[in-house]
Amino acid sequence: MSETRDNVLVYVDAGVGEAAAVPYHGETPEGIIQYLRGIQLAHVADPLQLEDLIAALPTGSAAARAALDMALHDAWGQALGQPLYRLWGLNPARIPPSSFTIPLGPLEHLSERVREADGAILKLKLGGQADGARGDIDSERVSALRALSTAPLRVDVNGGWTRERAERLLPLLAELGVELVEQPLPAGDREGLERLSRLRERPPIFVDESIKSSADVLAHRGLVEGVVIKLAKSGGIRGAREQIHLARALGLEVMLGCMIESSVAVTAAAHLAPLAQYVDLDGPLLIENDPFQGVHYERGRLRLPEGAGLGLSPRP
Repeated sequence: MSETRDNVLVYVDAGVGEAAAVPYHGETPEGIIQYLRGIQLAHVADPLQLEDLIAALPTGSAAARAALDMALHDAWGQALGQPLYRLWGLNPARIPPSSFTIPLGPLEHLSERVREADGAILKLKLGGQADGARGDIDSERVSALRALSTAPLRVDVNGGWTRERAERLLPLLAELGVELVEQPLPAGDREGLERLSRLRERPPIFVDESIKSSADVLAHRGLVEGVVIKLAKSGGIRGAREQIHLARALGLEVMLGCMIESSVAVTAAAHLAPLAQYVDLDGPLLIENDPFQGVHYERGRLRLPEGAGLGLSPRP
């Protein structure tokens, strides 16, 4: 579990965006800033022509492109005087409740984490250790949490299981009422996912680290029940919307997620949340120095701000 993350805020006119410097995605603050220094936006005559502006961004850091995309959308919404969700014709009352993440850690810390969740859906991180002498530590964690709470439960393995371990644990998770499992196998192991898909008793499987583009969404049709889409992986709001619509057209369910991000990036994602069946947007709840006020949380329910664009306001 990280103690700190160094993200980058990007401003385009009145708009603001955020780039998540996620190490396992190969993103660093230095690399993000280097990409941003090479960007010129003045060649587009009309600042409201978002498609031209975003499509013209060069390849490179997905996080930096996501931040520019958010800032451009924020400025676009402010110029038109409306929140993004309203410009897209979306109903914020349709946003599913968000989960609250319980990180890897000692079993004795679980009760404290459940109290912090305050009745929200729980998402338990697994995959940190191999089998122990007393049995599998991941099954112990799920069983211990189930004894503490009857709240809906999801688990996230972050690619930490082998195929054999997944085949052994997935039926147990089904017995314990786990709602879904994220990324049980390492990214790219589509043959392993096909093998897991044949298990008779298992929770639905969603893939996260495996999904960075629309081509990735298409490649997982028929292998899993759902995909996890995040702005930082998708290059921003435009890419995420494309992936969401493709996934739903293919019959895949969508979870809209986030990195360790402030209210900037998470509020941007939340404007898309009415399009998703599941939401995991608890990033601002996991940090102590959020620079903005945006999406508001009420026992897992998300309430979008009413201001134009992203609707953000700086914290005093």
